[in-house]
Amino acid sequence: MNFTANGLLSFGAAPVMAKAEEEAADMTSIADGVLINIGTLTSSEFKAMIASGKAANQKGIPIVLDPVGVAATPFRSDAVKQFLQEVHPTVIKGNAGELAHLVKIPWQTKGVESVGDGNVEEIAAEVAKTFQTTAVLTGKTDVISTSESTFTNETGHPLLAKVTGAGCLLGSILTACLTTDDSIEEQALAAVQFYGLAAEYAVKQEGVQASGTFIPHFIDALSMDPEFLKIGA
Repeated sequence: MNFTANGLLSFGAAPVMAKAEEEAADMTSIADGVLINIGTLTSSEFKAMIASGKAANQKGIPIVLDPVGVAATPFRSDAVKQFLQEVHPTVIKGNAGELAHLVKIPWQTKGVESVGDGNVEEIAAEVAKTFQTTAVLTGKTDVISTSESTFTNETGHPLLAKVTGAGCLLGSILTACLTTDDSIEEQALAAVQFYGLAAEYAVKQEGVQASGTFIPHFIDALSMDPEFLKIGA
């Protein structure tokens, strides 16, 4: 949560993390967008997620569902299944293994990591169709699929896979982008492209050797103008 909050602040957003069922709906009522991330899922937090999701649907603000490690345990899988029955997310964002699990496409996973190989565009399109949402599939090539179109993104760097919470922060950046007035295709594509450009820029800065030295430069890059990042990368 700390990494996500710092990244959002650098990006220009105003993050609030809330896990208590007692305040979930109230906190959602003052938010512009909601990220539901099951990375450290507990039974009590799941109740808060449902409450927040329903409040967001009622208010009409965007919801991003990040089903972290959904294929790892029956508890996570059942929780996400129930969430999708009660709440309609604007975007479902995850790696190939996570999204493949949601639509019962065979895919190899290891814990929260996707280690399989196959047609990622097919997976994203099936998730978008099945849940009537936008799917954002992250990986070496990011895939964005809506009910009408599919886009890909090639920006990024392998070091992002070595940083705990990098996917979670992307979900938050994506949620922030969904609060703009652009089309959902433009919002989602802008989020993943910018995130990748920030990583490409950060890894080229002096002193960056591996993930530990990469992180502070990456947080800095999230505050920069996208056009500058394209030049700098």
